[in-house]
Amino acid sequence: MTTSNSELPVNFVQSIITEDLKTGKNNSRVHTRFPPEPNGYLHIGHAKSICLNFGLARANGGITNLRFDDTNPSKEEVEYVDSIKADVHWLGFDWDDRMYYASDYFEQLYQFAVQLIKAGKAYICDLSAEEIRAYRGTLTEAGKESPYRSRPIEENLDLFERMRAGEFPDGSRVLRAKIDMASPNLNMRDPVIYRILRATHHRTGDKWCIYPMYDYAHPLSDALESITHSVCTLEFADHRPLYDWVLDNVDYHIVEGVEGRPRQIEFARLNLNYTVMSKRKLRELVEGGYVNGWDDPRMPTISGLRRRGYTPEAIRDFCERIGVAKRDSVVDIGLLEHCVREDLNRRALRAMAVLRPLKVVIDNYPEGQVEWLDAENNPEDPIAGTRKIPFSREIYIEQEDFMEDPPRKFYRLAPDREVRLKSAYIIKCEKVIKDEKTGDIIELHCTYDPDSKSGGATAGRKVKGTSHWVSAPHAVPAEIRLYDNLFSSENPDDDEDGLDYKAKLNPDSREVLTSSMVEPGLAEAKPGDRFQFLRQGYFCVDLDSSTEKLVFNRIVSLRDTWAKLQKSKVKQK
Repeated sequence: MTTSNSELPVNFVQSIITEDLKTGKNNSRVHTRFPPEPNGYLHIGHAKSICLNFGLARANGGITNLRFDDTNPSKEEVEYVDSIKADVHWLGFDWDDRMYYASDYFEQLYQFAVQLIKAGKAYICDLSAEEIRAYRGTLTEAGKESPYRSRPIEENLDLFERMRAGEFPDGSRVLRAKIDMASPNLNMRDPVIYRILRATHHRTGDKWCIYPMYDYAHPLSDALESITHSVCTLEFADHRPLYDWVLDNVDYHIVEGVEGRPRQIEFARLNLNYTVMSKRKLRELVEGGYVNGWDDPRMPTISGLRRRGYTPEAIRDFCERIGVAKRDSVVDIGLLEHCVREDLNRRALRAMAVLRPLKVVIDNYPEGQVEWLDAENNPEDPIAGTRKIPFSREIYIEQEDFMEDPPRKFYRLAPDREVRLKSAYIIKCEKVIKDEKTGDIIELHCTYDPDSKSGGATAGRKVKGTSHWVSAPHAVPAEIRLYDNLFSSENPDDDEDGLDYKAKLNPDSREVLTSSMVEPGLAEAKPGDRFQFLRQGYFCVDLDSSTEKLVFNRIVSLRDTWAKLQKSKVKQK
């Protein structure tokens, strides 16, 4: 369904599409594609590209293909294909029956290369990879022509066919486009478009031992799928002349059903502080054991964010907020966390969990008595209702909610001080029990005001502090995993300090609490369920959770420094 013009996103890519529709270019079609290479898991940067490609097509009544750029079998695996499909679906997008692979076109791409050879626009080169680089020249010096550049067409055709037949060893010969060794754009200096590579392909097996290069396969794959707008990241801007050269010099319209001509459009990729976005570096973190797999909740991968508890709605909101630009910039990770908080504030059920328990005995509460009190599920959701939580003589509170010698502005529990227990009573600390050997506080003895709960005679009595709690006899043990930024450096890719990015890993990025206690209703929570633990943050049940052991990941804390910073900026204006 096409949206109205007033609802279309305002960005330069949409402006191009609007103009193309206005002039009837490509028969007023909008056909985009998302073309990941299946050599790793997708990350938050890919999410921006997914949202843009699928979103532009959806907003303009068009369609989007999912196409795997599987032209390098030495690094590609079916595991990555499956993970990419799952990630795109989880983000809320569907390609219907339009899932393709560059390998679908291997035979046609080979025949197109033959076209170029016959036209005198491609040749077989016997220079080594090192020699090709040396001949290429520099940004200030023109390249030098290969001694094989003037090979006769018939000899090139014969050698190319024999390359395909497997007569030559890997790396001994390549097919190069014959363009311009003096071009100011290094990508146009007779780029390699085919190489010999003996590696079993995840779809074609050992059928092929020569594979097309990305800069050759990509524009032709776009053309064969009748893509209209080939949206990619900014680092491909210098490759656009080669993209256009390939389309200008190959007669791809001989293939039945192909229509129009694709146009490459570049936008700025997403860069987040305290994060690395290089798929190579993320792979190194996984394979080096620095993280616990691609879906480690500290990773910027979509699977990692999903496991941590981020929602697809929050990620889509984030991608929309950062917009589409022509220049690279770094986005504050606080904005992503802000989007998660805003989304979960509306949907996450409230619950009480004590992460570092301190036992409290309420001496004047009847032994053996249990009350089931009402607690609201979500004050932001009018239909969320309430739940029942048990209250008893023995409860747990947070260790940090008690101080024996508190500072002036400490409003939690202290000797001879009162605090209100959320959805329950006001209690007063009467006695502190310590471990005789260590001096650590191990237990508090308190009294309660029986008329201070909701509906009681002193329910409206004011006390400055409110604490969350759980009933000790009913509490369910849980493991709580607290996560922070994976890197301690705001820009871990910056090598000016001479440090490798792995040296900037945050040693405190993961903390595991094994003695936490949660309210009994959470015993039935399933992996993926999300909650707001009062005063603690938003949490998600982890995949490791079971009936024997509840495991929660902290998604984000409650403190929203990004939102406070934006409010401060507004006030300053």
